[in-house]
Amino acid sequence: ARGNPRYQIPEHLLNEMNAANTELQKKRAECDSANNGIDLRLHLSSCYEFQRGALQPALSWKDSVLDLTMDRRKTLGELRQAVFQMLESWEGDMVLSLAKPLPAGLHLYQVLDGDELTLDGLGLADGADIFVWNGKEVGGREVLTGAEHEPVVLSVLRLAEHNEGGKGQHLSEAQHVLPCSLRLRQLHAALAPAGGIILRNTAGAQGDAKNWQVFREEDMEETVRSAGLRDGCSVLILDSHDQSFVDVASGNLTAFTSDISWLQVRSFCGAQEEEEKHVKITATIDTVMSDIKLRAIRELQLEEELANESCLRPVSGNGKLLSPVPEDYTVKEAELKMGSLLGLCRGKAPTSTQLFLYFLVGSEQSCSAEMEIVVEETASVRECLNLMLEKSGLSGDNWHLRRLDWCYEAGEALRQENSTLKELNVCTGDTLVVTEGKLPEKGFLKIPVWWLKPSRPRKHGEHGQEQVNGVTWRMDALQVSAAAGPPHPGLDLCYAGRIEIAAEASLEELKVQALTLPCCQEQGVPRPSFLRAWTVDSRGPGKLLRDNKRRLSDYRLGARLEICIEPLQEEENLGPQELLLRVQMGIPGERDYSECQDLLWDISKECTAWALRQRVAAHYCLPVDKIEIAKYFPERFEWLPISSWMQQISKRKRRKKQESLQAAPYHLKDGDVIGVKNLLLDDSRDFSTVRDDIGRERQRQLALEKKK
Repeated sequence: ARGNPRYQIPEHLLNEMNAANTELQKKRAECDSANNGIDLRLHLSSCYEFQRGALQPALSWKDSVLDLTMDRRKTLGELRQAVFQMLESWEGDMVLSLAKPLPAGLHLYQVLDGDELTLDGLGLADGADIFVWNGKEVGGREVLTGAEHEPVVLSVLRLAEHNEGGKGQHLSEAQHVLPCSLRLRQLHAALAPAGGIILRNTAGAQGDAKNWQVFREEDMEETVRSAGLRDGCSVLILDSHDQSFVDVASGNLTAFTSDISWLQVRSFCGAQEEEEKHVKITATIDTVMSDIKLRAIRELQLEEELANESCLRPVSGNGKLLSPVPEDYTVKEAELKMGSLLGLCRGKAPTSTQLFLYFLVGSEQSCSAEMEIVVEETASVRECLNLMLEKSGLSGDNWHLRRLDWCYEAGEALRQENSTLKELNVCTGDTLVVTEGKLPEKGFLKIPVWWLKPSRPRKHGEHGQEQVNGVTWRMDALQVSAAAGPPHPGLDLCYAGRIEIAAEASLEELKVQALTLPCCQEQGVPRPSFLRAWTVDSRGPGKLLRDNKRRLSDYRLGARLEICIEPLQEEENLGPQELLLRVQMGIPGERDYSECQDLLWDISKECTAWALRQRVAAHYCLPVDKIEIAKYFPERFEWLPISSWMQQISKRKRRKKQESLQAAPYHLKDGDVIGVKNLLLDDSRDFSTVRDDIGRERQRQLALEKKK
């Protein structure tokens, strides 16, 4: 028994001791790893470009970083070896440098040297950034490293658009990135013209006019850092003829007082060529709009009689004339900014008891020109509607008014037709929609119903242009942009009719009522459970409606609800954690796909790229490593590959959770199209089709036409 501590100890006790020792060793290892493990962020030079004075990621910041967990007691040589193993394709010398994200971008500091030194001895802490490069250049450009060359972001201001007499000055601003080792003389030569001066203001672009400091000749040998310029500081560049605005002794900008402003006024009263002329009017924040109008009429050399028959209207950035400004308003009350453009238009401005309203006829903006009307705020909704019908040349009582919602669509109906506009909080500048049809009874919905069905089989080799035009749409009821492709390739959307149903009715009751429409009766659907219901957005099927027992009001779909019904071959009752995808297999050797198939995917456990690849592979009875998948974005005619490579790399960082495909950049949702490539038959990873080429080219041409 000497030297054998296990002598005559029962076997079951020995087993318990061994299990306890194994568990203790495991916990010691875990504790040791937790106490000494550090997470490092690796930045690869191939993912960066040297732009604007700093390193900028060529892709997103997230896609340019690899996570690596190391033991702080390991050496720099072991770290270098681990990086080599992660980057099998690296060629040439590998230099590791400490990096730090700055407002200007990523900046490099000292090179990590001494392979025998431990990471702890090198001062590497948890979360340290390490840049992997050749030590010389990035993208063919030399990179300055070290604290003495840190990039600084400065706001460079200049005077612009000034009037005679030096009043009403306004600042244009641009961001510049400069190394902190740059001397002020070099800064002056790069930014200021000959004879110009530079001033600084630590309060930023909106700083006090009296807080400016002029850099003198004796300051020019200082560096950006020694001169006290930091990220966010503002410098003002003044030409020689602008220096009269500055008291060099005190640094006070005498022209920049808060109560002086200037406005532009353009005439919309005459011929089209006269609208190109505009004048600038200097005014204080207390100047009344009627005075600005009179001065503009004189400077535009228009008839003085126009003063009694005209008004001033702000012009938006896209050229739209906004609501007229009351003549007794001041510049401050009208909330006009310096440099705002006003249009001088015919017609009187509304009084304090009147409302200026826009209105459309019909539910689609593209179908009706926007019109304008001035009404008394005490007018009833019915009186306002009659005035709008009269102005648009319509008649009858089969109309009602709706507000325009934030999606620029017909929204809430104005049901209380005897109430005044003021009582219903209708304000100047609001847009109302004159909608055909009588108001539905309270609690009832009038819902347009569409029928979603598979499109005609496409013949092999059909021309790409025919593929683009192969989806049929009822353009009179649903406006679809000709530049965009169908959101669900292989599906047609046909208008079936309109139903009236209570908001408290269930989804199943809606399906039952939809089956009574003539178009639906022809399909021979046995029961509502053989139907799938979607909302309809501007481009086709939108949100999938689940749970047949749920009330329509519970979906919170808004007042302008449209539904499309899709027939099924078998009954369906989707759960809340099931995602419906349209998968289509690529045809080997061709830039085309077979017909779409429905794929139900349970995402209750995880919604990751790896899980989706497994589900698609099981659907097609293929090995997981022999397929490639991508999500289709029909509005851009683009495919985004769904890869689990980055997530596998991220497993080195144990605490990092795999990302859901329902988040950026995939935003996976019901009805999305997933393309599949069978690598056993086709090694091409190009998911695009001829139809996509034509669609992108059409979008490019439309973009060029808009610029002209």
